[in-house]
Amino acid sequence: MEQDEQQSPDSGSRRGKSRSRWAWRAAIAAVLIGWLVLGSLGGPTVGKLSEVQENDNANFLPKQAESTLVANESAKFVDSKALPYFVLIVRDSGITPTDLANAQRFLASVPAMDLGDGKTIGDYLAAPATTIVPSEDKKALLLTVEIDGDRADEVVKDGETVLFAVADTMRTEIKQTLTPTGLDVYVTGPGGVFADFVVAFSGIDGILLGVALAVVFVILLIVYRSPVLPIAVLLTAVFGLALAALVVYPLAKSDVLELNGQSQGILFILVVGAATDYSLLLVSRYKEELHDYASKYQAMRIAWRAAVEPIAASAATVILGLLCLLLSQLGSTKGLGPVGAIGIAGAFISAMTFLPAILLAFGRRIFWPSIPRLDHVHARDQVGGRKLWGRVSGLVGRRPRRVWVITVLALLACAAFLPTFKASGTSQEDLFLNEVESVTGQEVLGQHFDAGAGTPVQILTPSNQADQVVQVASKVDGVATASASVAPGAPPKVVDGKVLVQATLKVPADSPEATKVVEHLRTELDTVSPDVLVGGSTAINLDVLDASKRDLRVIIPTILAVIFVVLMLLLRSIVAAVLLVVANVLSFGATVGVSAIAFNHIFDFPGADPSIPLYAFVFLVALGIDYSIFLMTRVREESREQGTRPGILVGLAVTGGVITSAGVVLAATFSALAVLPILFLVQIAFMVAFGVLLDTTVVRSLLVPSLAYDIGKRVWWPSKLSS
Repeated sequence: MEQDEQQSPDSGSRRGKSRSRWAWRAAIAAVLIGWLVLGSLGGPTVGKLSEVQENDNANFLPKQAESTLVANESAKFVDSKALPYFVLIVRDSGITPTDLANAQRFLASVPAMDLGDGKTIGDYLAAPATTIVPSEDKKALLLTVEIDGDRADEVVKDGETVLFAVADTMRTEIKQTLTPTGLDVYVTGPGGVFADFVVAFSGIDGILLGVALAVVFVILLIVYRSPVLPIAVLLTAVFGLALAALVVYPLAKSDVLELNGQSQGILFILVVGAATDYSLLLVSRYKEELHDYASKYQAMRIAWRAAVEPIAASAATVILGLLCLLLSQLGSTKGLGPVGAIGIAGAFISAMTFLPAILLAFGRRIFWPSIPRLDHVHARDQVGGRKLWGRVSGLVGRRPRRVWVITVLALLACAAFLPTFKASGTSQEDLFLNEVESVTGQEVLGQHFDAGAGTPVQILTPSNQADQVVQVASKVDGVATASASVAPGAPPKVVDGKVLVQATLKVPADSPEATKVVEHLRTELDTVSPDVLVGGSTAINLDVLDASKRDLRVIIPTILAVIFVVLMLLLRSIVAAVLLVVANVLSFGATVGVSAIAFNHIFDFPGADPSIPLYAFVFLVALGIDYSIFLMTRVREESREQGTRPGILVGLAVTGGVITSAGVVLAATFSALAVLPILFLVQIAFMVAFGVLLDTTVVRSLLVPSLAYDIGKRVWWPSKLSS
């Protein structure tokens, strides 16, 4: 009887543990089943995101932009919103009567060309395709086919839009009819460029995501030396993307937010990179606790509680930084803010729910063959040791001032080249890094016609000032012709007391030189009347450039203020928050300086999109601050137990490997953007990859810990740790 009484507490304890285990298992099963269901719904949605893209620059400008006002008013002068396709026919020896007859037959056949699903090009024409314009040198013919953009917002076979299918169909017909006769033929103009953009971005859904996941998988194999754990981390990223897609798709479809090809590509990279970073931090802490606890559940409970604060702070910092983009005047930039924020939220939720469940489902075996044992071996024991991060922490502890002074000087030297970074825009010929027909055709068009032919500047003027506007515009350097007549000898069309004057430029309408001509044109026409407005595609580019400059002045200080507040609340310190913000701004300046050297002298890029500096700032500062957050939250945790200076060294030694691995993963995922042959994405890929590596290997590893060590406990002012 006494024996039974003595055994009953143990029996009750075992029953309690058994119930606890079953509760854990039920929770794990529920989480995994929930994510499998969500993934089955969200996976197909990821592939449908391209269907709700909007890539028209004009739609991204503020309503009060001058080019937007002209676009709205000019619609009254035509029956539809037309997108022109230029068919350029060239024979270097001179166009023959037979060539002209063949061109006329081709133009006559355009309306009947089949687009699939019972639709033809004729179903979407804005006006009859009847015009053939010969060049002055008699070596080229220009055919214009205008598609009604209002009617072409449909989907045809294989998910291709009508606007792409028109160019693709005409190019196919040209190869069969005109090219065999010895003519060089190109489909170019705004419609041709749009079609080539569709082709360039066609790799987003498959190639980009596949390359990003493959690169991350290889890196994780090296980091973990385990064949199973990398798969769990990649599944975390995939499920995070599925969750983000389930939110982004309906919002974009209902026009609540704007999604374009660039923001979709960046969304993929952000989710994969962020989810992997968060996973690395949680897995590292979990593995660390497994050395101290026999129960995987107890180890996960402690690891999750320790990791959730820095990961949540990191995610919040990036989300708030991205949401600052809502202050932008450009719809494309404004749209990236919520799209990216939703992606980061998806990555955070997946990393903090699915990943713990899959880790617990497999237990210690998921780390095979390097299974952590209950041996009470701690990463903090590496301080001053022979391993890499033990040596780095030892160096910081011995010579902190020398380390941070040398590091600051090196970063300042790189940042000195920041003023040479060219971000005043590029022409369409420079947007693609591979050879595309629309770009080649535009170059050839400029050899035989005025370079701005077919894409005129639109000038909206009161009817009583139309003649004066034509005279002034014609005298502006860079303007070839200006006319208020829709046809030679015809009177101007007057709508609501206004006339639309069209001016043809001597330079390509999409070039930086053209924006300077339009800027000069606006200045000259302001002397005629403030009611004269200048629009058209070149004016749109100019207004985009102006809006981008304004965004830099407004958004960058806002992001810095938001990040500073988050850091101050997280670390309970003003000094530490200032240190981290200044360090990351210095890192950003160095990155832009090095990028200027690389773009101008190594890759020989013609320039950069005006939004590049802002995008780079958001990703480098908002994402780069993550690594300092991961470091300093661990330093603060260790400082409470050991004091500030020992805590800094322990924090650096413990987090060194995992944070560097996270930086390498994020750099590699952004590098995947370079697989798409678009100048903007390749430049973003380089800047973010280089900047993240600079942050993780120099700023977070040397500058921040050495400067904090030199400051000592005052780095925590005004919290109690500073006393």
